[in-house]
Amino acid sequence: MNGPQRIVCLTEETTEWLYLLGQQHRIVGVSGYTVRPAQVRHEKPRVSAFLSAKIDKILALKPDCVFGFSDLQADIASELIRAGVQVTVFNQRSVPEIFSMLFQVAAIVDCAAMGQQWIAQRQAALEDMRALTSGWSRKPKVFFEEWDDPLISGIQWVSELIAVAGGVDCFPELGQQSLGKNRIIADNSAVIERAPDIIVGSWCGKKFRPEKVKARLSWDVIPAVQEDRVYEIKSADILQPGPAALTDGVAQLHRFICQWGRDHGMVA
Repeated sequence: MNGPQRIVCLTEETTEWLYLLGQQHRIVGVSGYTVRPAQVRHEKPRVSAFLSAKIDKILALKPDCVFGFSDLQADIASELIRAGVQVTVFNQRSVPEIFSMLFQVAAIVDCAAMGQQWIAQRQAALEDMRALTSGWSRKPKVFFEEWDDPLISGIQWVSELIAVAGGVDCFPELGQQSLGKNRIIADNSAVIERAPDIIVGSWCGKKFRPEKVKARLSWDVIPAVQEDRVYEIKSADILQPGPAALTDGVAQLHRFICQWGRDHGMVA
């Protein structure tokens, strides 16, 4: 058998992908935030958070490969590298980059053909989804709220998935910013001005409170609030740049958008 045999995944998306590929036997450690698939919490030791990791515990597992995500895990990666561990850190921020990451991981564990098949099927499904709303005379404006205090708009892959699902991101220019601090909306009135038809909240690591969103000062004039279209997508389903966002995450966005379309005469 080729490829690494003892893999530690510091974030959820690579864990979920290895399970989908049938390669979960290679995983020896995971992030404590991992909830997909559900059985992973009972099957694999938790060795990290997102910004921190139990280096000694990881080293004790004798990994021959560690998968990480983003510049925010650079310090963890460097400490492991200095200890002689092979580390691969992905930094995917867009839908094409997510697909690229998935293919690279599949190739590393000698499952390139299976990975490519899944990727092709998912890409086709996303294009089919996009086509379903292509003829709408108007598409709903969607405000995706990644955090509430300060107010942070959605990252690039979320912005792109909103378009795939049939909507229009209210803050596409912020979606191009990879760092949360650069997606902060300093003045809540900016959301009022852009008048979203749908609001989707996904407060990473915190329960979303739609009633608090709807009670914000002057937000009662926003169409999404007036029509009670304030929804939640769990962060594990949309803010993990891996299989979840491309399946359950975008499916939930599409459901909200199609409901708006039916109510506004866009869907027969």
